[in-house]
Amino acid sequence: MQIDIHGHPFSIETGKVAKQADGSVVVRYGDSMVLATVVATKTAKEGQDFFPLTVDYRERAYAGGRIPGGYFKREGAPVKKEILTSRLIDRPIRPLFPEGFKNEVQVICLAISGDPQHDPDVLAMNGASAALALSGIPFSGPVGAVRVGLVDGQFVANPTTAEQAVSQLELVVAGTEEGVLMVEAGAKEVSEEKMLEAIAFGHDECKRLVRMQKELAAKSGKPRWAFDPNAGRDAALIERVKSLAAPKLAAALAIHEKHPRAEAVGRVFDEVWGALGLDESKKGVVRAAFEEIESAEVRRMIVERGIRVDGRKANEIRPITAEVGYLPRAHGSALFTRGETQALASATLGTKADEQKIESLEGESYKNFLLHYNFPSFSVGEVRRFGSPSRRDIGHGALAERAVEAVLPAKEDFPYTIRVVSDILESNGSSSMATVCGASLSLMDAGVPLKSHVAGIAMGLVKEGDKFGILTDIMGTEDHYGDMDFKVAGTEKGVTALQMDIKITGVSIDIMRDALRQAREARLIVLGKMRETLEKPRAELSPYAPRFVTIKVRQEKIREIIGPGGKVVRGIQDATGAKIDIEDDGRVTVFSPDQASVQKAVGMIQDICREVELDRIYLGKVKKIVEFGAFVEVIPNTEGLLHISQIADSRIRSVQDVLTEGDEVLVKVIEVDGNGKMRLSRKMALRDQPALADKERLKNPQAANPPRD
Repeated sequence: MQIDIHGHPFSIETGKVAKQADGSVVVRYGDSMVLATVVATKTAKEGQDFFPLTVDYRERAYAGGRIPGGYFKREGAPVKKEILTSRLIDRPIRPLFPEGFKNEVQVICLAISGDPQHDPDVLAMNGASAALALSGIPFSGPVGAVRVGLVDGQFVANPTTAEQAVSQLELVVAGTEEGVLMVEAGAKEVSEEKMLEAIAFGHDECKRLVRMQKELAAKSGKPRWAFDPNAGRDAALIERVKSLAAPKLAAALAIHEKHPRAEAVGRVFDEVWGALGLDESKKGVVRAAFEEIESAEVRRMIVERGIRVDGRKANEIRPITAEVGYLPRAHGSALFTRGETQALASATLGTKADEQKIESLEGESYKNFLLHYNFPSFSVGEVRRFGSPSRRDIGHGALAERAVEAVLPAKEDFPYTIRVVSDILESNGSSSMATVCGASLSLMDAGVPLKSHVAGIAMGLVKEGDKFGILTDIMGTEDHYGDMDFKVAGTEKGVTALQMDIKITGVSIDIMRDALRQAREARLIVLGKMRETLEKPRAELSPYAPRFVTIKVRQEKIREIIGPGGKVVRGIQDATGAKIDIEDDGRVTVFSPDQASVQKAVGMIQDICREVELDRIYLGKVKKIVEFGAFVEVIPNTEGLLHISQIADSRIRSVQDVLTEGDEVLVKVIEVDGNGKMRLSRKMALRDQPALADKERLKNPQAANPPRD
């Protein structure tokens, strides 16, 4: 099957490769190709109480004509791009599996050909959906996915890499024909209304992709598996749990603080379990029924009564406090607290040597802004493994990074590598948006000249039939039992990042419009609180941050600054303690926490780059003596010939009678030929400037009165 998107054929084929999978397709756009497969177990594991869906996206190095780096020369653990794409695939398809389906499902997408102009990620999203639609596995799809750009004021579907580079917006939309399921966006302060137009534009393209997948499934799909979502449900037991729990849950859920509320709900469950007097093997079933009743009560309170479990109004933000300069040795830091969610953000400034090298299908690139998010178990009062970042950590960090990146200064104006780390110290929802706020404050505390503050807010939705409630600044319970998690970050001017996930089969543009409007109102309040803490970037950097000076040299001088094998530049760094970054265009940036070291290194570089001027007198150093004269270094790494006839007014028998290697001697540049070779004269220098003669420090005392021939 094939359709045209942005002037290029977008095709999905099946039945040629990976035929033993339950469903498999190859998606192609330009020269980018993705193999998407899905396999599911035919039965669920006994006693399993969750849906085990696994999604993995990997990019094969051969797809871009590369051999992997590293010792083993093969693909290893997934990199950030692969993890983020796996999440992009997972988020829209997960809510479309039926409630109660517990069979293990594994989706694997492999990028097997990489066109540098067409990112394979949206191909994988469509491929995963098409493979599921073909497999017969219970699934309420298919789902279409498209990237939207804003180039020269016009929306573009699946923009090329070149178009993305100049786009004001990078938006990925996924949805069914009925509604939008997922949104992921980074933007350069795009207005809410323009963002809605982009989402609507993208959803129209998604509908075309859904229709193509449905047509493919109708022709080549396998029979749908028989699945009864009510099979195995003990209706009588569920009703008994409801009669015991419902009267007590309302009071427990009315407690505003997270842990006391959780303890009260836990006591209600213990009472219900004790009253039932069942065998321990039934506890999982009872707990599932209890949580279903708890969810229904939370949702009923919001939709029917407009009451949230912590007592807030639907559009009310939790109390906010913020503090900067919390960490005395960090270059910049902020402690941002909103309700029971707290982020400790720190900003560190480094040099070009600290940039992150990225290997991808498009080739090598370097990142000079990094934002890392950590969610330790103590932040929610739990005990679990403490180790490497999870997919969630990487996804939340990428969202916050995208939000803040839009207001960073240009690299040419602020040539630092910047790293922000957000450690979540407490969490009760919206920790990624607390990270955005903390990151903005910590960067300003570090003296990074941000264009403006960036704030983030998480919106929720509870929808029952035609009734719905949109919630501002959702907390954990509302995220868990609600239908939408809609994170919006931006400045006063517009949106810089957006992420939406839902648990229902789609939301309308009208609901999204209301959510964005409510989010903007909340964002302006948060921005006001942040400005009260720190209105603008600090005028001075932290005393522990490196200072820098950037100078411009002629490109042909770069080789001299670097020296053979980097010997010269390393020597300057060793002598001054500074770090030196050299760009191909001749920009040289010197970094050091000590301003004196910076100036010393700059002086040494300028000495190397100094141009020799005709008829000018220099105090040079004798580098080598030959029979016919001496080679004198006039400026660093630049030598000229001082012929024996130009050493003194009278004729001398031997150069060694006057000069020794290492002597400092006054010379005048009397000729520079087309190849840059110089002729020097000592006798003319002494004749023109006799007052400078005492600056010579010659080892041979006969130099003042050299012997005559």
